[in-house]
Amino acid sequence: MRFKQDFFEQLTGFYSQVYPQPISNPHWLGWSDDAAALIGLSKPTDELLMQLSANHAAEGASYYAQVYSGHQFGGYTPRLGDGRSIILGEAIGPLDAWDVALKGGGPTPYSRMGDGRAVMRSAVREFLISEALAALHVPTSRALAVIGSDLPVWREGQETAAITVRLAKSHIRFGHFEYFSYTEKGNNAKLNQLADFTISQHFPHLSTDKAGYIQWFNEVVAATAKMIAHWQSIGFAHGVMNTDNMSILGDSFDFGPFAFLDTFKEDFICNHSDHEGRYAFGQQPGVGFWNLQRLAQALTPLIASDDLVQALNQYQRHLVDHYLLLMGQKLGLAEVKFAQEPSLTDEAIAEQQKQDLQLVGEFTTLLETNQLDYTNSLRRFGELDVSSQKSSLRDDMVDVAKFDHWFARYQQRVGKVDDVANWQRDRNAVNPKYILRNYLAQEAIIAIEEQGDNSKLVQLHQLLRHPFNQHPTMEDFAKRPPEWGQGLIMSCSS
Repeated sequence: MRFKQDFFEQLTGFYSQVYPQPISNPHWLGWSDDAAALIGLSKPTDELLMQLSANHAAEGASYYAQVYSGHQFGGYTPRLGDGRSIILGEAIGPLDAWDVALKGGGPTPYSRMGDGRAVMRSAVREFLISEALAALHVPTSRALAVIGSDLPVWREGQETAAITVRLAKSHIRFGHFEYFSYTEKGNNAKLNQLADFTISQHFPHLSTDKAGYIQWFNEVVAATAKMIAHWQSIGFAHGVMNTDNMSILGDSFDFGPFAFLDTFKEDFICNHSDHEGRYAFGQQPGVGFWNLQRLAQALTPLIASDDLVQALNQYQRHLVDHYLLLMGQKLGLAEVKFAQEPSLTDEAIAEQQKQDLQLVGEFTTLLETNQLDYTNSLRRFGELDVSSQKSSLRDDMVDVAKFDHWFARYQQRVGKVDDVANWQRDRNAVNPKYILRNYLAQEAIIAIEEQGDNSKLVQLHQLLRHPFNQHPTMEDFAKRPPEWGQGLIMSCSS
């Protein structure tokens, strides 16, 4: 790897330099060729294993942990920071530079009495979800590898430590700006410096003046809305949307107790610590907005309140526009062509969007009331002949009359389909057959824990690289979970 050190060199005072502690008996549990290509690597090597397990120093690495704060479950924590993640620097890839971080690399000044380690189960889950979301075309951080060890760590009981090697275009979070706005209140110079660095590095088309700041915040609002629209369209629950887990780039970030929906439930909670359902699946769009409001408050020394409010007021539009674009592709709804249909007024477009949102909402309600699997139900559209009354979707319904009422309006909205086979292929290209169901991840984890066998992890990772393909020998991976695997709720424990 070739590193540059822009954050380390330009933002002194925004981090603590700290060296990772090695793990014993390191071994590859998982490796992503796709992520490796982003930073110009090919295959894993013994020397790279020793470097990424902190047993050898990586040439050109700086090793540091960033400081930030954040709102956790609605309450402000003044000082958080990287408690178990140590950044080596920005690895230079063929197209972009990516931060390389060892998640689970040992204690830092921000560990808050913790051991700075990640347990194998959480490291495996982060590796899998990072690469699974990327394959689903969702904006996300990536995972180069997961490295196992025989180092004991204690959580509820004794477990073994592991390291996830995370790649991110940036590790800058909403919480960075909160820290230098609130915890170091009055230190506007650092807040200004952080904003300038963020824009120069990640929004280089913008200027670092008043106008540039305003446009930057507008783009952060739009990127965050689009990320959450992606989550809602694929049935993904993040589980812990604290502001310190929100990337300034709108990338999915910091995975803990995540889950994909199996049976569709608007109020699905995947985090066993979320007793009030703050981060339930259906709450995510609202939480995204709330988090952006907290970021806006932190930026008031740099951007006028009126400009911040004006940007925030566009969040709902960005969210709905992108969600309807994604769901329209999934359901085969003809996109409203704004440029090609200049006769459409703003009112007509808004009315069409309102009707489409209602149509999509009624479909998900059908799934919930009939207790149907979200991913598998959407995949059924790849078998659908819109002109026919018969469909496997209808066969799944208990309340057939309500489905027929919805389907008649759906057929009218889709219109005539001349090439049914091509239409079906288009649906299969956007509706995955395979997702990272929690029980599948758990089976892979159990195999490692009990037999030291990572073959299920490797097999699952390879399958999730191509989630839209058929994979005839892997049909069981697309089935609804067995009884023991339904509605699994995870902890934040690492």
